[in-house]
Amino acid sequence: MIFFRDRGNPDDDAVTDLSATEFPAHVIWVDMFNPTPDEVQFIERLTSLHLPNHEDLKEIESSSRLYTESGALFMSSPLVANAGTSSPEVSPVGFILTRKVLVTIRYAEFSSFATFVQTLAKDDVCHYSSVGAVAGLLDAIIDRMADVLENVGEDLAVLSRRTFRGDHLSATKSRGTSRENADMRVILRRIGRAGDLLSTIRDSLLGVSRMIGYVGGLAEEWTPTDVKPYIKSLREDAVSLNDYVGHLNNKVQLLLDATLGLINIEQNNIFRILTIVSVVGIPPTLVASMYGMNFKFMPELDWAWGYPWGLGLIAISAIIPLVWFKLRGWS
Repeated sequence: MIFFRDRGNPDDDAVTDLSATEFPAHVIWVDMFNPTPDEVQFIERLTSLHLPNHEDLKEIESSSRLYTESGALFMSSPLVANAGTSSPEVSPVGFILTRKVLVTIRYAEFSSFATFVQTLAKDDVCHYSSVGAVAGLLDAIIDRMADVLENVGEDLAVLSRRTFRGDHLSATKSRGTSRENADMRVILRRIGRAGDLLSTIRDSLLGVSRMIGYVGGLAEEWTPTDVKPYIKSLREDAVSLNDYVGHLNNKVQLLLDATLGLINIEQNNIFRILTIVSVVGIPPTLVASMYGMNFKFMPELDWAWGYPWGLGLIAISAIIPLVWFKLRGWS
Protein backbone atom coordinates (compact mmCIF):
# COMPACT_ATOMS: atom_id res chain seq x y z
CA MET A 1 0.00 0.00 0.00
CA ILE A 2 1.07 3.56 -0.70
CA PHE A 3 -0.05 6.62 1.23
CA PHE A 4 0.55 10.19 0.13
CA ARG A 5 0.94 12.31 3.26
CA ASP A 6 0.36 16.05 3.13
CA ARG A 7 0.76 18.48 6.00
CA GLY A 8 -2.63 19.51 7.32
CA ASN A 9 -4.37 16.79 5.32
CA PRO A 10 -2.68 13.39 5.72
CA ASP A 11 -4.75 11.12 3.49
CA ASP A 12 -5.49 7.75 5.12
CA ASP A 13 -6.70 6.24 1.85
CA ALA A 14 -4.19 4.09 -0.01
CA VAL A 15 -3.22 5.14 -3.51
CA THR A 16 -4.93 2.97 -6.11
CA ASP A 17 -4.21 4.88 -9.32
CA LEU A 18 -0.68 3.96 -10.37
CA SER A 19 -0.78 5.82 -13.66
CA ALA A 20 0.20 9.28 -12.33
CA THR A 21 3.32 10.88 -13.75
CA GLU A 22 4.15 13.10 -10.77
CA PHE A 23 3.38 13.47 -7.08
CA PRO A 24 0.30 15.45 -6.08
CA ALA A 25 0.99 18.99 -4.99
CA HIS A 26 2.04 19.58 -1.34
CA VAL A 27 2.92 15.91 -0.71
CA ILE A 28 6.02 15.74 1.51
CA TRP A 29 5.88 12.12 2.66
CA VAL A 30 5.22 8.92 0.72
CA ASP A 31 4.56 6.05 3.11
CA MET A 32 4.93 2.58 1.56
CA PHE A 33 3.60 -0.31 3.64
CA ASN A 34 4.26 -3.84 2.33
CA PRO A 35 4.52 -2.48 -1.23
CA THR A 36 3.79 -4.70 -4.19
CA PRO A 37 6.18 -4.84 -7.18
CA ASP A 38 3.80 -2.62 -9.18
CA GLU A 39 3.74 -0.03 -6.38
CA VAL A 40 7.54 -0.09 -6.17
CA GLN A 41 7.81 0.51 -9.92
CA PHE A 42 5.29 3.34 -9.61
CA ILE A 43 7.33 5.20 -6.99
CA GLU A 44 10.57 4.47 -8.84
CA ARG A 45 9.07 6.09 -11.93
CA LEU A 46 7.98 9.18 -9.98
CA THR A 47 11.30 9.60 -8.16
CA SER A 48 13.67 8.27 -10.85
CA LEU A 49 15.36 6.26 -8.09
CA HIS A 50 15.92 2.56 -7.51
CA LEU A 51 14.21 1.61 -4.25
CA PRO A 52 15.78 -1.01 -1.94
CA ASN A 53 13.84 -4.22 -1.34
CA HIS A 54 13.25 -6.01 1.95
CA GLU A 55 16.52 -7.94 1.77
CA ASP A 56 18.48 -4.75 1.05
CA LEU A 57 16.99 -3.07 4.11
CA LYS A 58 18.08 -5.98 6.32
CA GLU A 59 21.76 -5.43 5.56
CA ILE A 60 23.82 -4.54 8.63
CA GLU A 61 26.84 -2.88 7.01
CA SER A 62 27.01 0.87 7.46
CA SER A 63 27.66 1.30 3.72
CA SER A 64 24.39 -0.53 3.00
CA ARG A 65 22.35 1.35 5.58
CA LEU A 66 23.61 4.83 4.70
CA TYR A 67 24.50 5.88 1.17
CA THR A 68 23.81 8.60 -1.38
CA GLU A 69 22.57 8.00 -4.90
CA SER A 70 21.41 10.51 -7.53
CA GLY A 71 21.31 13.27 -4.93
CA ALA A 72 19.02 11.33 -2.58
CA LEU A 73 19.91 10.00 0.86
CA PHE A 74 19.20 6.29 1.34
CA MET A 75 18.94 5.21 4.97
CA SER A 76 17.67 2.16 6.80
CA SER A 77 17.37 0.99 10.37
CA PRO A 78 15.73 -1.88 12.26
CA LEU A 79 12.81 -0.72 14.39
CA VAL A 80 10.89 -2.53 17.11
CA ALA A 81 7.21 -3.22 16.43
CA ASN A 82 4.70 -4.33 19.08
CA ALA A 83 7.16 -3.28 21.79
CA GLY A 84 4.37 -2.98 24.33
CA THR A 85 3.33 -6.63 23.93
CA SER A 86 4.90 -9.88 25.09
CA SER A 87 6.10 -10.65 21.55
CA PRO A 88 7.93 -7.64 20.08
CA GLU A 89 9.41 -8.01 16.62
CA VAL A 90 12.18 -6.25 14.73
CA SER A 91 11.52 -5.10 11.20
CA PRO A 92 13.73 -3.00 8.88
CA VAL A 93 12.52 0.39 7.65
CA GLY A 94 13.92 2.30 4.71
CA PHE A 95 14.09 6.09 4.40
CA ILE A 96 14.77 7.79 1.07
CA LEU A 97 15.16 11.54 1.47
CA THR A 98 15.09 13.85 -1.54
CA ARG A 99 14.82 17.61 -1.75
CA LYS A 100 11.08 17.42 -2.39
CA VAL A 101 9.75 14.31 -0.71
CA LEU A 102 10.46 11.69 1.94
CA VAL A 103 9.80 8.06 0.99
CA THR A 104 9.57 5.39 3.68
CA ILE A 105 9.40 1.64 3.11
CA ARG A 106 8.20 -0.55 5.97
CA TYR A 107 6.87 -4.06 6.46
CA ALA A 108 5.29 -3.78 9.91
CA GLU A 109 2.92 -1.52 11.79
CA PHE A 110 4.70 1.01 14.00
CA SER A 111 2.87 3.17 16.50
CA SER A 112 5.41 5.95 15.90
CA PHE A 113 4.30 6.20 12.26
CA ALA A 114 0.64 6.45 13.31
CA THR A 115 1.60 9.14 15.83
CA PHE A 116 3.41 11.16 13.21
CA VAL A 117 0.44 10.90 10.85
CA GLN A 118 -1.66 12.60 13.53
CA THR A 119 1.09 15.16 14.14
CA LEU A 120 1.27 15.91 10.43
CA ALA A 121 -2.40 16.84 10.46
CA LYS A 122 -1.72 19.74 12.83
CA ASP A 123 -0.66 23.10 11.50
CA ASP A 124 2.71 24.61 12.42
CA VAL A 125 3.92 21.39 14.08
CA CYS A 126 6.03 19.94 11.30
CA HIS A 127 8.03 22.08 8.86
CA TYR A 128 6.59 21.82 5.37
CA SER A 129 9.54 20.12 3.70
CA SER A 130 10.97 16.66 3.17
CA VAL A 131 13.66 17.30 5.78
CA GLY A 132 11.00 18.56 8.18
CA ALA A 133 9.05 15.35 7.57
CA VAL A 134 12.02 13.08 8.28
CA ALA A 135 12.90 15.11 11.38
CA GLY A 136 9.33 14.85 12.66
CA LEU A 137 9.18 11.13 11.93
CA LEU A 138 12.50 10.46 13.66
CA ASP A 139 11.25 12.51 16.61
CA ALA A 140 8.15 10.29 16.84
CA ILE A 141 10.35 7.19 16.68
CA ILE A 142 12.62 8.47 19.46
CA ASP A 143 9.61 9.40 21.59
CA ARG A 144 8.24 5.89 21.18
CA MET A 145 11.60 4.40 22.16
CA ALA A 146 11.62 6.64 25.24
CA ASP A 147 8.16 5.40 26.23
CA VAL A 148 9.22 1.78 25.83
CA LEU A 149 12.38 2.37 27.87
CA GLU A 150 10.32 4.00 30.62
CA ASN A 151 8.11 0.90 30.75
CA VAL A 152 11.17 -1.35 30.87
CA GLY A 153 12.62 0.77 33.68
CA GLU A 154 9.41 0.52 35.69
CA ASP A 155 9.28 -3.24 35.15
CA LEU A 156 12.89 -3.61 36.28
CA ALA A 157 12.13 -1.51 39.37
CA VAL A 158 9.31 -3.91 40.29
CA LEU A 159 11.58 -6.91 39.74
CA SER A 160 14.27 -5.25 41.85
CA ARG A 161 11.87 -4.83 44.76
CA ARG A 162 10.69 -8.41 44.47
CA THR A 163 14.26 -9.70 44.34
CA PHE A 164 16.00 -7.65 47.01
CA ARG A 165 13.20 -6.79 49.41
CA GLY A 166 11.85 -10.31 49.47
CA ASP A 167 8.16 -9.42 49.40
CA HIS A 168 7.48 -12.38 47.09
CA LEU A 169 10.55 -14.52 47.61
CA SER A 170 10.76 -14.70 51.41
CA ALA A 171 10.22 -18.11 52.93
CA THR A 172 7.04 -18.35 54.96
CA LYS A 173 4.97 -21.21 56.30
CA SER A 174 2.31 -20.61 53.67
CA ARG A 175 4.78 -20.40 50.77
CA GLY A 176 6.87 -23.47 50.16
CA THR A 177 10.14 -23.86 48.35
CA SER A 178 8.42 -24.87 45.12
CA ARG A 179 6.46 -21.60 45.10
CA GLU A 180 9.65 -19.61 45.66
CA ASN A 181 11.35 -21.43 42.81
CA ALA A 182 8.37 -20.67 40.57
CA ASP A 183 8.64 -16.98 41.49
CA MET A 184 12.33 -16.91 40.68
CA ARG A 185 11.75 -18.60 37.32
CA VAL A 186 9.12 -15.99 36.46
CA ILE A 187 11.46 -13.19 37.48
CA LEU A 188 14.28 -14.71 35.44
CA ARG A 189 12.08 -14.87 32.33
CA ARG A 190 10.96 -11.26 32.77
CA ILE A 191 14.55 -10.13 33.18
CA GLY A 192 15.48 -12.03 30.04
CA ARG A 193 12.65 -10.43 28.06
CA ALA A 194 13.68 -6.99 29.29
CA GLY A 195 17.29 -7.61 28.30
CA ASP A 196 16.27 -8.86 24.86
CA LEU A 197 14.04 -5.83 24.30
CA LEU A 198 16.82 -3.48 25.41
CA SER A 199 19.16 -5.13 22.95
CA THR A 200 16.80 -4.58 20.02
CA ILE A 201 16.06 -1.00 21.09
CA ARG A 202 19.76 -0.28 21.32
CA ASP A 203 20.25 -1.54 17.77
CA SER A 204 17.33 0.61 16.59
CA LEU A 205 18.65 3.62 18.49
CA LEU A 206 22.06 3.17 16.90
CA GLY A 207 20.49 3.16 13.44
CA VAL A 208 18.36 6.23 14.18
CA SER A 209 21.38 8.09 15.60
CA ARG A 210 23.34 7.38 12.44
CA MET A 211 20.47 8.63 10.30
CA ILE A 212 20.21 11.86 12.28
CA GLY A 213 23.92 12.53 11.80
CA TYR A 214 23.70 11.57 8.12
CA VAL A 215 20.80 13.94 7.47
CA GLY A 216 22.39 16.73 9.50
CA GLY A 217 25.63 16.40 7.54
CA LEU A 218 24.80 15.64 3.91
CA ALA A 219 21.44 17.44 3.72
CA GLU A 220 22.61 20.54 5.56
CA GLU A 221 22.70 22.81 2.51
CA TRP A 222 19.04 22.14 1.64
CA THR A 223 17.82 21.85 5.22
CA PRO A 224 15.55 24.76 6.23
CA THR A 225 16.97 27.02 8.91
CA ASP A 226 14.05 26.26 11.22
CA VAL A 227 14.76 22.53 11.06
CA LYS A 228 18.49 22.61 11.89
CA PRO A 229 18.01 23.23 15.65
CA TYR A 230 15.39 20.49 15.61
CA ILE A 231 17.88 17.99 14.17
CA LYS A 232 20.45 19.01 16.77
CA SER A 233 17.89 18.40 19.51
CA LEU A 234 17.13 14.96 18.05
CA ARG A 235 20.83 14.11 18.17
CA GLU A 236 21.00 15.08 21.85
CA ASP A 237 17.85 13.07 22.61
CA ALA A 238 19.38 10.00 20.95
CA VAL A 239 22.56 10.37 23.01
CA SER A 240 20.62 10.67 26.27
CA LEU A 241 18.50 7.61 25.40
CA ASN A 242 21.62 5.65 24.60
CA ASP A 243 23.00 6.50 28.06
CA TYR A 244 19.72 5.41 29.62
CA VAL A 245 19.83 2.12 27.72
CA GLY A 246 23.30 1.53 29.15
CA HIS A 247 21.96 2.20 32.66
CA LEU A 248 19.10 -0.26 32.16
CA ASN A 249 21.47 -2.88 30.77
CA ASN A 250 23.57 -2.60 33.92
CA LYS A 251 20.44 -3.04 36.00
CA VAL A 252 19.42 -6.08 33.97
CA GLN A 253 22.83 -7.61 34.57
CA LEU A 254 22.60 -6.90 38.31
CA LEU A 255 19.15 -8.47 38.57
CA LEU A 256 20.23 -11.41 36.47
CA ASP A 257 23.23 -12.09 38.71
CA ALA A 258 21.12 -11.66 41.86
CA THR A 259 18.37 -13.97 40.65
CA LEU A 260 20.82 -16.65 39.55
CA GLY A 261 22.54 -16.28 42.92
CA LEU A 262 19.26 -16.85 44.74
CA ILE A 263 18.54 -19.88 42.59
CA ASN A 264 22.01 -21.27 43.38
CA ILE A 265 21.41 -20.68 47.10
CA GLU A 266 18.11 -22.54 46.88
CA GLN A 267 19.78 -25.40 45.05
CA ASN A 268 22.50 -25.51 47.70
CA ASN A 269 19.79 -25.72 50.37
CA ILE A 270 18.26 -28.68 48.56
CA PHE A 271 21.63 -30.44 48.34
CA ARG A 272 22.23 -29.68 52.03
CA ILE A 273 18.94 -31.33 52.97
CA LEU A 274 19.77 -34.35 50.84
CA THR A 275 23.19 -34.56 52.48
CA ILE A 276 21.69 -34.42 55.98
CA VAL A 277 19.12 -37.10 55.12
CA SER A 278 21.77 -39.39 53.66
CA VAL A 279 24.12 -38.96 56.64
CA VAL A 280 21.32 -39.49 59.16
CA GLY A 281 20.20 -42.63 57.32
CA ILE A 282 23.62 -44.32 57.26
CA PRO A 283 23.97 -45.35 61.00
CA PRO A 284 20.44 -46.88 61.26
CA THR A 285 21.09 -48.77 58.04
CA LEU A 286 24.38 -50.05 59.46
CA VAL A 287 22.69 -51.26 62.67
CA ALA A 288 19.82 -52.90 60.80
CA SER A 289 22.17 -54.62 58.36
CA MET A 290 24.34 -55.86 61.23
CA TYR A 291 21.43 -57.55 62.97
CA GLY A 292 20.14 -58.85 59.66
CA MET A 293 23.21 -61.05 59.18
CA ASN A 294 22.47 -64.80 59.27
CA PHE A 295 25.08 -65.94 61.82
CA LYS A 296 24.30 -68.93 63.99
CA PHE A 297 25.62 -67.51 67.24
CA MET A 298 24.25 -64.02 67.98
CA PRO A 299 23.77 -63.33 71.71
CA GLU A 300 20.99 -60.82 71.09
CA LEU A 301 18.80 -63.54 69.56
CA ASP A 302 18.33 -65.10 73.01
CA TRP A 303 17.59 -61.83 74.81
CA ALA A 304 14.03 -61.12 75.85
CA TRP A 305 14.65 -57.43 75.09
CA GLY A 306 16.70 -58.05 71.96
CA TYR A 307 14.15 -56.56 69.56
CA PRO A 308 13.62 -53.33 71.62
CA TRP A 309 17.40 -53.14 71.94
CA GLY A 310 17.81 -53.17 68.16
CA LEU A 311 15.10 -50.57 67.66
CA GLY A 312 16.68 -48.38 70.33
CA LEU A 313 20.09 -48.54 68.65
CA ILE A 314 18.51 -47.59 65.33
CA ALA A 315 16.70 -44.61 66.90
CA ILE A 316 19.78 -43.42 68.82
CA SER A 317 22.01 -43.74 65.74
CA ALA A 318 19.58 -41.51 63.83
CA ILE A 319 19.11 -38.95 66.61
CA ILE A 320 22.83 -38.35 67.28
CA PRO A 321 23.60 -37.04 63.74
CA LEU A 322 20.48 -34.85 63.85
CA VAL A 323 21.60 -33.31 67.16
CA TRP A 324 25.07 -32.76 65.76
CA PHE A 325 23.72 -31.02 62.63
CA LYS A 326 21.44 -28.91 64.81
CA LEU A 327 24.33 -27.77 66.99
CA ARG A 328 26.30 -26.89 63.87
CA GLY A 329 23.38 -24.81 62.61
CA TRP A 330 22.85 -26.88 59.46
CA SER A 331 19.17 -27.51 60.00
